Amino acid sequence: MRFVRGFPSTMMDEYQLNITNILRHAATNFPEREVVSRNLDGSLFRYSYGEAYERVSRLANVLEELGVDVGDRVGVLSWNTHRFFELFFAIPGIGAVLLEMNLRLHPREIAYVANHSGAKVIFVDESLLPIAEAIAPSIGVEKYVVMTDGETPETKLPEVYSYEELLRKASKDYDFPMVDETSAYAACYTSGTTGNPKGVYYSHRSMVLHSLIAAIGMGLRPEDAYMQLVPMFHANGWGVFFAATLAGSKLVFPGRYAVDNLAPVVELMQSEKVTATAGAPAIFLPMLNYLQKVEPKPKFNIRAWSGATEPPLAVMKGLKEFGIEIIHAYGATETSPLVCYNYVKPELREKLNEEELWELKRKQGIPVFGVEVMLVDEEGNRLPHDGKTIGELCIRGHWITGSYYKDARTFESFIDDGLLKWWKSGDAATIDEWGYIKIVDRFKDLIKSGGEWISSVDLENHLMAHPKVFEACVVGIPHPKWEERPLAFVVPKPEFKDSITKEELYEHLKQRFAKWQLPDDIIITDEIPKTSVGKFSKRTLREQYKDYYTK
Repeated sequence: MRFVRGFPSTMMDEYQLNITNILRHAATNFPEREVVSRNLDGSLFRYSYGEAYERVSRLANVLEELGVDVGDRVGVLSWNTHRFFELFFAIPGIGAVLLEMNLRLHPREIAYVANHSGAKVIFVDESLLPIAEAIAPSIGVEKYVVMTDGETPETKLPEVYSYEELLRKASKDYDFPMVDETSAYAACYTSGTTGNPKGVYYSHRSMVLHSLIAAIGMGLRPEDAYMQLVPMFHANGWGVFFAATLAGSKLVFPGRYAVDNLAPVVELMQSEKVTATAGAPAIFLPMLNYLQKVEPKPKFNIRAWSGATEPPLAVMKGLKEFGIEIIHAYGATETSPLVCYNYVKPELREKLNEEELWELKRKQGIPVFGVEVMLVDEEGNRLPHDGKTIGELCIRGHWITGSYYKDARTFESFIDDGLLKWWKSGDAATIDEWGYIKIVDRFKDLIKSGGEWISSVDLENHLMAHPKVFEACVVGIPHPKWEERPLAFVVPKPEFKDSITKEELYEHLKQRFAKWQLPDDIIITDEIPKTSVGKFSKRTLREQYKDYYTK
């Protein structure tokens, strides 16, 4: 790729793309639009974009009073609340960097993130004080701000302040600087399967552009009500709450919730008339199971982006009956995260039947503007987009990271293509002639048996289409003859715990897969181990069952 400099424009190109301008826009043009946040006790906090901007201005003054300077990293340990929302604008608004701290990581890893980033101050939700206290002795942070509605609770932390008390005392007037748009606005550390987490530092420019495309992709409007289900400490909370703010949509933050008790979330979706959201199958699967049992049956009008892993077709069809349209999307921490989402091209809608359309919707989708993709083989050679050839998906674009922060693994994770780099995703994929990306598997999760590839994802999703199955996971286990063979783990729905059989699961799989693709065994279990972001921990299963076929 060549770089040329053309004739000078007359545009105000020095006008920087800054994250805080998104909230300023909403506060100026949609000042009465509502933001709703669920408190720990279940009560609801309500205010408007106009009031939120005033609190963010106060918070900017608070940060400077705490000694936070331009470029400093400020950690946040919180659930999805209005206070986390405010910090996402106030911290980068003064030129500092918001550090997204994944509270699901092991305390040792959280401490590593705090130390590696050089965090100066940490904001912590009152309910998460035990995590902050656990890491405090091993990190260099001296100041903590507790986000609580009441008085500052007793704590072992060194220098502690009350979020609301600081805001009450602070001036509501703050002159936000124009920040160089290439400066980092936030940082997120990957919850990698090996080694320490890797730091990705997002720029103001990258996230503003990402927000514009996300708003277009989801079709967000002022009439919408967007619920932030994705943890905001993970990859910008997928960035759609920025897009919703930009569009002037109503925002709904569910606070702390658990997948084994989704009643509060579903009730909030109903009462606040939610029309858009985003999440992972890890939340949509239990949501479907809950909705199928609740009476009377609720009816929604919601479009929902689904990422992290491929949503089973049974879940997509099931939620559709309740008025929740699952739209497959794809991304990663390194990609901010939006790379593509699935929509049906008009030409295909006319030529495909209903079942073919459902099969199409299983694909991850078409890359959005601002992102380029390619497939490569092990030597880095480009592969054809024919829908059949499997290669590693490589990505570059306006909001794709070009390196990891102070991490030698950068050198093995990118392909240098002269002017620009390609990030190597580690995902095995195909791209068809229409441009649709299909993630076949993680390369490390693809099962190579007798020289042929078997997709663990396809096996899992077909197992989860069985009416008695709640969750299913498939891994490749060493085999003395075939190199690897699939081993399946199935968690039945509670009502079928005593009646489900391996035989009926095999009969179900035979409808779609050849005999050699079938798992050599299916283990029916009560639980499948998961990672910090809710994905199946296949590494744990492979280690635990590594000798299963060689005994």
